[in-house]
Amino acid sequence: MAGAPDEEAFEEVDPTGRFGRYAAVLGLGSVKKVYRGFDLEEGIEVAWNRVRVRALADKDPAMVDRLHAEVRLLRSLHHDHIIGFHKVWLDRDHGVLNFITEVCNSGSLRDYRERHRHVSVKALKKWARQILEGLDHLHTHDPCIIHRDLNCSNVFINGNTGQVKIGDLGLAAIVDNTHLAHTIVGTPEFMAPEMYSETYTELVDIYSYGMCLLEMVTREMPYAECGSVMQIYNSVTGGVPPASLRRLKDPELRGFIERCIGQPRDRPSAAELLQDPFFHNIDDDTTGTIS
Repeated sequence: MAGAPDEEAFEEVDPTGRFGRYAAVLGLGSVKKVYRGFDLEEGIEVAWNRVRVRALADKDPAMVDRLHAEVRLLRSLHHDHIIGFHKVWLDRDHGVLNFITEVCNSGSLRDYRERHRHVSVKALKKWARQILEGLDHLHTHDPCIIHRDLNCSNVFINGNTGQVKIGDLGLAAIVDNTHLAHTIVGTPEFMAPEMYSETYTELVDIYSYGMCLLEMVTREMPYAECGSVMQIYNSVTGGVPPASLRRLKDPELRGFIERCIGQPRDRPSAAELLQDPFFHNIDDDTTGTIS
């Protein structure tokens, strides 16, 4: 039966015929292009992630390993606050790796916060708690998983429900029972100082989480006052906090963020932060609006 004249056609269908890809692009990552897709079996929208492995391998072979690591991680993780994974396959003819993940209908938390500038402290706390729950799942996974690139562009939200999910695990590290990792990776504004020493634990994610919360509150990238990556590095390793934190007037928010970005020995775990008074009575919180 012929489709309606205004019916949107698929650009591509997966080998099983279950998933279709539309032309609309949802996002561009460091190693992939993400398209809007559809799961015909379940009748839901999905994200179709498409990576040109052949070109990527020629440019940076290590990136291919990172991508495969992301796919393996996604397949093993099942949590309400981590992006879910559906299927992966390699298109050898075109040198493209495709994988299907769930889609959050409102995009990244960074873009969402920019669109919605007047948000209550209660809403921010609810988002913050969900991110922590996802981090706690990663950090207590056996073996432990360190995200290593947590920032507001890698956290996604379903705006109609307020559900928040951690995504983009392409730089994540699986560590043994020492919980030590050694590679310098990430987004400079969100990287903990100990990452530059090349020996660190999952507590680097807590530091990044604190910077995420700071961005969520202020709608400003941490260290926006710095004109270069070197200036950011000097500030981070010198213990100079972002100017946006110094300007933050709410003592509760500022204190909580300061605990997250403190020295590693003083930094709480995700599980400990979830028990922090910051989240007490969150569902009854009637605090004001942050714009």
